[in-house]
Amino acid sequence: MKIFPIADEIALISDLQSGNRQAFEIIYHRHKGILYNHATKLLKNQDVASDIIHDIFLNLWNNRNTLSIKENLSAYLFQSVRNRVVNYQIKNNRDSQFIQAFTQHISNYQNSTDFLVREKMLTELIEKELEYLPPRMRAVFNLSRKEGLSHKEIAEQLQISEQSVRSHIKNSLRVLRLRLGTGCFLLISHIL
Repeated sequence: MKIFPIADEIALISDLQSGNRQAFEIIYHRHKGILYNHATKLLKNQDVASDIIHDIFLNLWNNRNTLSIKENLSAYLFQSVRNRVVNYQIKNNRDSQFIQAFTQHISNYQNSTDFLVREKMLTELIEKELEYLPPRMRAVFNLSRKEGLSHKEIAEQLQISEQSVRSHIKNSLRVLRLRLGTGCFLLISHIL
């Protein structure tokens, strides 16, 4: 069993690169505590910090043959922790942004779908109530609200006075307000 003094990291790294499990265990026990504390301080999450430290040492062992550490193993390991923490934070932030955007999209979709369903139902209700209006009043109302014609244009098209147009619109709105209620009537102005 080879004992490695702290100052002899170069020999420890060399033995690790050649596959010496004991060298790996010494590196692991010498550095795991301080790296864990460093990761925990950066992340404020002990579970994630523990996972990162285990990944770093697993990666160190799996890639021991291709390591390019010349002398400062501690600096290499601390840099590995910082890189993993940054990668975790970027991924976690990206995931959070995606979840937030997706939740907002679903909420907007549900709200818009609900609104469209209600708007369709209300439009059908209004159309049904419009059928009960006298024919001339219904025609004036449709030309005004659905086709957007001015009072003058409606008067010319139906060959009636502008005052009659105003009167028909006023009466049709009053009838709708009475039949549908004030709450629905306020929504009508938005739809029509």
